Amino acid sequence: MNEATATQPPTAVASGTELTRPGARRTLPLGVRHALLTAHIVMSVGLLGDSAGYLAVAVRTSTIDDPSLVHDAAKTLNMFSLVFGIPLSFGALLTGIALGIGTRWGVFRYPWVTAKLALIVSVLLVGGLVLAPASSRLLDGDTGATGPLIAGATYDVVALTLATVLAVYKPGRTFRRIRDARR
Repeated sequence: MNEATATQPPTAVASGTELTRPGARRTLPLGVRHALLTAHIVMSVGLLGDSAGYLAVAVRTSTIDDPSLVHDAAKTLNMFSLVFGIPLSFGALLTGIALGIGTRWGVFRYPWVTAKLALIVSVLLVGGLVLAPASSRLLDGDTGATGPLIAGATYDVVALTLATVLAVYKPGRTFRRIRDARR
C-alpha cells in the first residue's frame, strides 16, 4: 500500500487505479503524471544548465577587449536565450502549473510550490526586463552591458537552484513529517 492510499479514510471507494472520496480533486492518471513530471524536470534542469552557460559566456565577455569578439559573444548569448532559455522557461512554467492542477500538490496549496512558481516567473521577468535589453546594448557595442548580463544570469542560476532545492526538500511537508515522527 502506498502513502496516498494508506492515508485514505475507510469510506474511500476504489475507482480504477485511484482511490477517490466524495468531493475529492481528480488527479491525472499515473502515466500522464509521470510523463509530465519527467518533462518538467528535464525542462527545469535544462533551463538551469542554460542559465549557467549564459552566465559563463557573460563573465567571459566582460574580459574581452576586441569589439568583434564581444559582438560574437552577444550573438551567442542571444542564441542561448532564443534556442534554449525562452522555450525551457515557458515549458517549465506550463508543466509546473499542469502538475499543480493535476496532482494533490496544487498550485497555491503548499508554500514551496507557490515559491517555485514565483521563482520561475521571476526568471522570465529577469530574462525579458534585464537580459534582453542588456544583450541588445551589447550587440550595439556597449561593453558596459556586461554588468547587468552577469547580475541577471547570476540571479537566474540562484533562483533556479533554489527552486530545485524546494522541489527536493518540500519545506513544511518534510518538517511536519519529522515533527509527527517524534510524537
